[in-house]
Amino acid sequence: MFITILLLLKFLLYSEAEDFQTTYQAAQNGDAKAQHNLGFMYAEGLGVQQDTAKAMKWYLQAANQGVVRSQYNLGIWYETGRGVKQDYTQALKWYQLAADQGFAMAQSNLGAMYDTGSGVSQDYAQAIKLYQQAADQGYSVAQTNLGGMYDAGRGVQQDYELAFNWYQKAANQGEAIAQYNLGVMYYTGKGVSQDYSQAQSWSRFAAEQGYALAQSNLGLMYAEGKGVPLSYEQALKWYRIAAEQGEAVAQKNLGDMYVDGRGVSQSYVEAVRLYRLAAAQGEANAQYNLGVMHANGEGLPQDVVSAYVWFSVASSNGNEKARQLMEQVARVLTPQDLTQAQERISELIEK
Repeated sequence: MFITILLLLKFLLYSEAEDFQTTYQAAQNGDAKAQHNLGFMYAEGLGVQQDTAKAMKWYLQAANQGVVRSQYNLGIWYETGRGVKQDYTQALKWYQLAADQGFAMAQSNLGAMYDTGSGVSQDYAQAIKLYQQAADQGYSVAQTNLGGMYDAGRGVQQDYELAFNWYQKAANQGEAIAQYNLGVMYYTGKGVSQDYSQAQSWSRFAAEQGYALAQSNLGLMYAEGKGVPLSYEQALKWYRIAAEQGEAVAQKNLGDMYVDGRGVSQSYVEAVRLYRLAAAQGEANAQYNLGVMHANGEGLPQDVVSAYVWFSVASSNGNEKARQLMEQVARVLTPQDLTQAQERISELIEK
């Protein structure tokens, strides 16, 4: 998983900057630093009415004088379409100019554009080069992204140890995604000796920053008693927090707890609600569980056609148990039932 930081920068904190009129006069006189700060004032409405067109004007003037932060900010505006029509070509241009000056955040964001093929032909080698340049300057986002390239073997030979090292550098700076990834590596023993205690520790750091995947994993560790004392109460807490952010695995796991009545009163109706949320996001195990609930009439009326539909969708997403049950259910369906089911399956897969 790669990340980009889209953060506008200026030279000084506004409280340290000169007042608007003085800054405006200096900008008019060609002072590049003042032009940048004036652009930021117009962009954020600091000491003057917010005006994105004027902000763009002054950022452009400063950027054309080589002000790296203005070049970077213009890259963000063009990438996101803030104050200007979205234009990846222009975003690449301004990020490149800032990156050529060694500006780590621009190098990282430019790397992400090559990584994803946004406005440019996808080029993992170029992405790695740019991430490396920024990572070597200690920029945590680039360190996380570089770790991700080694973790996935994207554009480089897969190397879990190098992935772990880059994640660790970023995680020690508080980067939540890197902390989460470290937790996963400790949990699975990839690139490091398996250590559930370390896994829960790094997962917790990321979870407490609001990162939903880490919250879901922390819930799982409490549910299994891995790295922490088994606690359904804590498992429910973290699953709920992650599920409320739309994290599909947490929604599915929370549904399981309602089915089993673990730490909560058994409720098939609530389980079905949660499985539907996760299934709509393509979570294969939730799709399988929905099929089971339909087949058994648990939490909703028994409906073998709907059971077949969800088993089929789950099977297409790699759930082997769903394929087996789909074949069993198919034996009791009429040709008309199967036709109806196939139409629904096609609609769900297209979504």
